[in-house]
Amino acid sequence: MGEIHALPTRRGTTNQAAAQATTVACPEPCNNCTARSLTICAPLTMDEQSRMADLATPTCLRPHQVLFGEGDAAEHVYNITSGSLSLSKSMADGRRQITGFLGPGDFVGLNTRETYTVSAEALTETHVCRFPRLGFRKLMAAMPVLEHKLLALAESELATAQEQILLLGRKTAMERIASFLLLQSERCRARGMAANPIPLPMTRAEVADYLGLTIETVSRCFTKLRKLEVIGLLAADRVEIKQPERLRHLAEAA
Repeated sequence: MGEIHALPTRRGTTNQAAAQATTVACPEPCNNCTARSLTICAPLTMDEQSRMADLATPTCLRPHQVLFGEGDAAEHVYNITSGSLSLSKSMADGRRQITGFLGPGDFVGLNTRETYTVSAEALTETHVCRFPRLGFRKLMAAMPVLEHKLLALAESELATAQEQILLLGRKTAMERIASFLLLQSERCRARGMAANPIPLPMTRAEVADYLGLTIETVSRCFTKLRKLEVIGLLAADRVEIKQPERLRHLAEAA
C-alpha cells in the first residue's frame, strides 16, 4: 500500500468544521436515497418514512471534514446514506485511537450523554441525514420498529467493538491487517455490496490508528501480502483479495 500517502491528523476547531457542513437541497430525500434499504428507514411504512423525512436535514460533508467533535454538545443524530466516516477518541498525550469506520446504512451520534464521546470525520465526500436529538427520541417512542432497528445496530456495534479488542490485545501485526481486510469484506457483503475487491477509503495512517500499529508496519504488511500474492493493490483505495483462504489463515496465525 505504498501508493497511499498519510494525511495529517485533523485537530482543533471541530465546531467550526461541523458548522461548515453543507445542507443539501433535496425535497424528497427518501425517494432519492440509494442506501434506503440499508438504513434505519428500511422497515418503516410509507407514512413513517414521511415523518422521518420531515424531521431530516440532508447534509453533505467534504473529505476530512469533521461532523462532530469529542466533547461537543450532542444535539443531533445522523444516518449515513453515502460515503464513509471514521470515529476516534483523543488521548491525553495528543495521540488518537480510531475506534471504527462507518458507511452507508450506519447510524451515529445516539447516546445517553449530553456530549459526544467520540469525534466523527468524513473520509470521503459523505452524505448524512441529520436529525435533532430530541425530535428523534420522540419518533423512537412513537415507532417501536425504529427502536428495534436501532437495537439491532447497537448489537452489531458491540460485536465490532469486541472484535477490535481482540485485534488490539491478542493479535500480531500481520494478523491484525489480515483480520481488518476480512472484516471490511464482510461489512461490504452485509450491505449487499461486492465483497471483493474491497473499498478502503481510509489512509495508512488511519488504518494504523485503528489497529494500534505504526504507518511503517502497516505498509510492510501490505507489501508482504502483495508479494505473497494474497492481495492485489488495484488502486490507492481498493484491495483485491486473491487468496481468501490464505488470508483467513494469516488472520489467525501469522
